[in-house]
Amino acid sequence: QVQLVESGGGLVQPGGSLRLSCAASGSIFGIYAMGWYRQAPGKQRELVARISNGGSTYYATSVKGRFTIARDNAKNTVYLQMNSLKPEDTAVYYCNDCAQVERGISSWGQGTQVTVSS
Repeated sequence: QVQLVESGGGLVQPGGSLRLSCAASGSIFGIYAMGWYRQAPGKQRELVARISNGGSTYYATSVKGRFTIARDNAKNTVYLQMNSLKPEDTAVYYCNDCAQVERGISSWGQGTQVTVSS
């Protein structure tokens, strides 16, 4: 199973930007859909964005138009560009294989903390 390590989080003011990276220990070429998820304190983990091997994307309504997901199979890395950040975007962000998440057989990394606050 590919191990995933998230990075790029931090403290940012409302309206600011961050770029998250998800580095895989092995090839992600064979993984159909990779996703970014987030979990805010006291809330369930939710899917934020998803990208297929063919480049098709999905975004949660709350982030559409502000976040952009990308994947570089050659570098085994998935990115999440986050613009116009809002306090409600504060959460721990994780990446994962969407199929494994949906099947309930995924393991989760440590994630990366994003805090949006003035």
